[in-house]
Amino acid sequence: MKKSYQFRIYPTKNQEVKLNRTLSTCRYLYNSSLEERRREAELNELKRTFGVTSWAKPEWVNYYDQANNLSESKTDYQKEVFSQVLQNVLKRVDRSFKNYFNGFGYPRFQGRNRYNSFTYPQSGFSIKDGKLNLSKIGNIKIIQHRDIEGKIKTCTIKKDIDQWYVTFSCDIDIPIIPVKIKTRTGIDVGLKSLITLSNGESIEPPKFLRVSEKKLAREQIHLSKKKLRLKNRNKQRIVVAKVHRRIRNQRKDFNQKLSTNLVNQYDYIVFEDLQIKNMVKNHHLAKSISDAGWSQLISLTESKAEYAGKVVERVNPYGTSQTCICGYKVPKKLSMRTHRCPNCGLVADRDHVSANIIESRSSTVGTTGFKACLSSLNGEAMKQEAPSEREG
Repeated sequence: MKKSYQFRIYPTKNQEVKLNRTLSTCRYLYNSSLEERRREAELNELKRTFGVTSWAKPEWVNYYDQANNLSESKTDYQKEVFSQVLQNVLKRVDRSFKNYFNGFGYPRFQGRNRYNSFTYPQSGFSIKDGKLNLSKIGNIKIIQHRDIEGKIKTCTIKKDIDQWYVTFSCDIDIPIIPVKIKTRTGIDVGLKSLITLSNGESIEPPKFLRVSEKKLAREQIHLSKKKLRLKNRNKQRIVVAKVHRRIRNQRKDFNQKLSTNLVNQYDYIVFEDLQIKNMVKNHHLAKSISDAGWSQLISLTESKAEYAGKVVERVNPYGTSQTCICGYKVPKKLSMRTHRCPNCGLVADRDHVSANIIESRSSTVGTTGFKACLSSLNGEAMKQEAPSEREG
């Protein structure tokens, strides 16, 4: 399996100049390679329009063509960068076009603020005596706060505003022994409660974006008042970016701890297979959904569960909030927080019921598991009774 390790690095001023120059060179190569492919595609379209290539396949520029041209015609700036780093840039372009042909968006040109990393794919890097040695750059101080397991395959250097990080991607050959499933839970993610477990336990969303919203708005107003292309505007842009980074780091730290607790507590975890990218198209809920960080939480839980020999399953989300545990359809508006089933008389929190429905849809749930879902709704706080009042 693969595992990544990220550490903070502290380059000197001279090393930071080299790092920034490497980023600029890689970004220029990325954009020029992308432009070459774009022009070739336009030329093929013209040939097809006028029937020039009706008898033959269109010619496409591929990774090997661009790699061969690069080795023959390097610029002075490109000669300052380790060769495999440049080759990896061309692979990025190639990968982005393959993604495009598989239904993703057309590759975009990268501006200075979007292209923020470069990768040593095989060699050209090493760690020794608290220093990260990068070919053509030098020995950089690294804070390695934990040991690295497995064989390092790639080394990626990333710039985050005014901070630098290194990420090692490793192959780990440690045999993972599946854990015998003793504890399991279904989890319903939401906005009122970040997660609700099938046992009724819920975690409130920390709402880091909402908490820092006033400060962020204030700094963005200051930025809008700065004149373009002035030094003070760039300083204020960095201030705004740092506020965003703090929110992002707070959310990640929270999700790291929460995912660790879930994996430590349960052997089998079931989530809904939500299409979150489609959900954020709802402009009324987009900010709250993004602030909740559902996708990050689920991904972290999956990776940690795999490493621990445990299981995370995603199930069909259709109707989980509109169905009773008895199978009866109970339509509800989003504002209705209480589930009332006219068929079996169950009255319970809607998220708690949804979590049990999610758990019951697991591929490993049998009769025993279904009965467990039912029994979890019969606790002291959850009563089965006929609906006596109307939910507004």
